[in-house]
This record gives sequence, C-alpha cells and structure tokens, in this order.
Amino acid sequence: MSNTSLRIVEISGPPLERGRQYGTAAADLITKAIDFYTEAFQQQTVLEWDQLRGRAERWMGLCTETAPDLVTEMRGIAEGSGRDVLDIMVLNLRGEIIYDAGFAKAPEPEERDDVDGCTSFVLTDGASGDGHMYVGQNWDWRFGAQETVMILRVVQDPKPTLIMQVEAGQIGRHGANSAGIALNANGLGGRFNDELGMPQTFIRRMVLDQAELPDALNTLFRQKPHIASNAVLSHRSGFSIDVETTPGSNGWMYPDKSGVMVHGNHYEAFMPVQLAATYRPVSVDSLFRVPQARRGLERVSTATSTGQARELIKSAMSDHLGYPESVCTHPDERRPRVRQWSTLLSSCVDLTTGDYLVTNGTPCDHNYEQIPWNLYDGPGSAHDSFNRTIAEVSL
Repeated sequence: MSNTSLRIVEISGPPLERGRQYGTAAADLITKAIDFYTEAFQQQTVLEWDQLRGRAERWMGLCTETAPDLVTEMRGIAEGSGRDVLDIMVLNLRGEIIYDAGFAKAPEPEERDDVDGCTSFVLTDGASGDGHMYVGQNWDWRFGAQETVMILRVVQDPKPTLIMQVEAGQIGRHGANSAGIALNANGLGGRFNDELGMPQTFIRRMVLDQAELPDALNTLFRQKPHIASNAVLSHRSGFSIDVETTPGSNGWMYPDKSGVMVHGNHYEAFMPVQLAATYRPVSVDSLFRVPQARRGLERVSTATSTGQARELIKSAMSDHLGYPESVCTHPDERRPRVRQWSTLLSSCVDLTTGDYLVTNGTPCDHNYEQIPWNLYDGPGSAHDSFNRTIAEVSL
C-alpha cells in the first residue's frame, strides 16, 4: 500500500513485459501527457502531434543501436497503453524536440519554458548533523505536466532495482538505485550543431542501470547527448560529482569543503567554447536560486536528529526569494497556461538509510512522503551482490 499520494507503479521482468506493465498501469496518465504536450508543443513549435511523431522517428535507429533493451521496454509501454511507439518516443524527447534545429522557431531565453529549471543538491562529508548522506532536487517544469508525474520502481534482476520520478511514459529522469547510485539532473539548454545525439531520458536511465560507480560515470562521459544537461552523480560511499554534459566537451566539480553541492540551470564548472562569446543563462533565476538553496542547506549541519535534518532540507527547498520563480517555484499567472512553471516534485533521498522521500507538488505546502520501499530492497543492491558473491565462493 502506498505511503504517498503520487501514483506509484512497480514493474519487473524482461524489458517488453516491464513495459507492458508500465503502459497498462499508467495508460490514463500517458493520455494526459500526450494531451498536454499536443497543446504545448503546438503553441511553441507550431507542429501538430503527427508531425512530432514523424520527427521523433529519426531517433529510433540511434536509440535501438545504443540501448536496445530500453527501446524494447518503450515498445512495451506503447502496447500496454494502446499507443504507437512513436507517441511514447515523443514523450521521451520533449526537451530535444524543443531544442532541435529542425523545430520551428528558437525559444527566447527570457521565456524560460525550454529547460528543466531544477535545483539539485548533495549533502555529504558531515554536511548533515545526523551524519547521513542526502541527495535530491526540486524538479521544476511546466505546471500542466503535474498530473502526469509518477514514481516508477523497476525490478530488473540482475541489474540494480531503480526508483525514479518520471512523467508518465518516460523510461528515465531522476532517481536512485539499489547499488547506492543516485542521479539528479538539471537542464542547461541549447545545442551546438545539427548532429543527432542521445535523448536525456535514455542517458539518465542508462546511468541508473549501472551497478558500479565507474560504469555510471563512464556512461555520462561516453554517451553524446543531443542537448546540454547537468548531472549530479552520487554514491552511498559519500562520493559525489557534478558533470555538466554537452554535445561537445564536459565540465565537472565536487562538493565544497563543507560537503554541500548545489546546481541550477547555468554553467558553474566550466564554459563551453561554443557558448563563451555570447552565453546568457537560459534561466536567470538560477543565479540566485543556487546560492539561496546552498545557504539554507548549510543549516542542516546543525541538526541533532534525522527528523530535524529532513525538516531543514525541506525548509531550504521551500525558499521563496524571487517568487514565483524561486527555489520553490510557483505558477506565474501572467503566462499562458501551458507555459506556467512550478516545482512538480521535491525529492530527498537518504543514501545512508535508503529512505526515498518526495512531495507531490511544491515543498512549501506539501510534506515529504516516504515511498513504500527502501532503496536497498530488491535485486541488485550492494547487500544482494555481496550475498551472491559469498554463494558463488561457497560453490
């Protein structure tokens, strides 16, 4: 039984079967997602849904070659929901569609409706007073997508078991796995050329499918993305790295001496040479969201209990400086309905205990709710791998 008001879907088995389970359980949410993006994309790109499906087809070959199991899972989602696989591909390409050079007019930077405006964080190396390692983020996106947000648990033995927050129909976005690897992500916006690259939903899922930290990091560096995006990769050991990934080179940085790291929607680790002469942040509010969130999260070091630590995290992620486009983002009613933004979900994952906490909406007026599984339950956990090794040695 769920401990959260969000839709929770658990899938297991081989890729096609997993997808069918997903599509069947979330068919109504997938319909809502398609309805929303039909209107939103038509307004922004001037393209109808059938035209978007035609554009999405160009990614099928690359994704099938690079991640065949994920394409098979996506085909299962289509079967289970009664949709065509290209409908599901469009949902997995919503960022790439907006930025693709072949899509109508380029969005104006000040409109801030073309990038995931998230604020991600890591607390490690004593940054929390309870000694735990915390990772998470405020996931800011179009308010109209709120009703399509769901929690997906993927049991895919022998790979790690995953817990992710996604929009219905997507195969990956943000989350953590039973091997103690977590991924939080922020949009950076933009493309550098016309070359085809991997969609973010695929790259992020491929990272979370890894059982070992070097393999997860290698995925971030070896997969060429279609658009720039920031990835915060963390491991239960206390290690964390922020990687600003682009279709060109990557930049990276680590938590500061206090053990705190925060990233928003502007380049912090480096400046790509392709952008250096003309760069302006796609979300200028990121320039105050990052220090504001860091300031609040630094107070977590004063916590004397786990409960207090989590309350201080919630308080930091509920900050309203610059409202409505603050750390805790609220819809701006001056904008058209399909271009209003909000914090759809705030996550707080305790990599020490395995507790996975989320808010169904803005953290200022929603409590963190614990999903019904521990992160380290299920196949693919560090504990499970240890037991398998002992069993093999015994044989």
